Amino acid sequence: MEDENLERLISAKEANGDNTLDTTLRPQAITDYIGQDKVKESISITIEAAKGRNEPIEHVLLYGAPGLGKTTLAHLIAREMGANIRVTTGPAIEKSGDLAAILSNLEEGDILFIDEIHRLNKTIEEILYPAMEDYALDIIIGKGPGARTVRIDLPKFTIIGATTKVSLLSAPLRDRFGVHHHLNFYEPEDIQRIVERSAGILGVDIDRDSSIAIAQRARRTPRVANRLLKRVRDYCAVKGDGRLNDPVCRAAFDMMEVDELGLDHVDRRILETIIDKFGGGPVGLNTIAASTGEEMSTVEDVYEPYLMQLGFLDRSPRGRLVTRLAYEHLGRQKPGQDSLV
Repeated sequence: MEDENLERLISAKEANGDNTLDTTLRPQAITDYIGQDKVKESISITIEAAKGRNEPIEHVLLYGAPGLGKTTLAHLIAREMGANIRVTTGPAIEKSGDLAAILSNLEEGDILFIDEIHRLNKTIEEILYPAMEDYALDIIIGKGPGARTVRIDLPKFTIIGATTKVSLLSAPLRDRFGVHHHLNFYEPEDIQRIVERSAGILGVDIDRDSSIAIAQRARRTPRVANRLLKRVRDYCAVKGDGRLNDPVCRAAFDMMEVDELGLDHVDRRILETIIDKFGGGPVGLNTIAASTGEEMSTVEDVYEPYLMQLGFLDRSPRGRLVTRLAYEHLGRQKPGQDSLV
């Protein structure tokens, strides 16, 4: 089920081809970064203060839903600081030797970006603590009674950690980050500006109605917006004259089964299952998962948040409930209502 989710068109998780697209469309300066204004302003101040002291920037923790620009911000911080950036992920650092090799190869002022930092092994975390606090690496040589600890000094560097699940980060590791920033979902106007900027970079002729239509379906997430733009561009190149206009865009979305609020067939299937099989709820999460053929964690972490954000789904102590807004969107009549308003 996880692989299926990764390939969903409107999934915010990184899918095949996203890395190349993200790199192509990535802003080259923090002033070009659209949205997240408060975060952007705070980071700019932190950068200027660090440059004024001629010191590396403090360790930074970025957290928020997938696709909101954590990796992009990390690269922009490195660019603004004039620093080299090394990129890795929590699961990729399997042994203490892996971390030691990475840290010992850093130079003064370098930035180490660790994506999915909440998935770091606990043993690795403990080695990271003195590295973050004292810029030192403690290595144990030998085993048993003859084992001894050797401390290796490290150059001053910065760790930027990114996570979608900050609650899974241990308190000792979280406390060692001097700067914390939460990335929120974007406003529709910012998503529209991102679509228009990306279209310009890709050389796509797009009108205002089309950029609005894509932004409406992007689930307030830049990665989804850029992926939709790419798919609609391909559709228009084959079915139209290459220019993105509203009628062709809507035809493309109909083919992709993405409606005006960014719901796809999986989202609608979850809502319709609760309505048709369980009278709109309440129904337990495990029952929804079994009825739709999805894993419980996938329903809870991937599908539910956006449905709840739209106000289509409610959580109660007794289970999940489909709301009146969802009935209206699906063109259904809620039990007890004579008509839909």
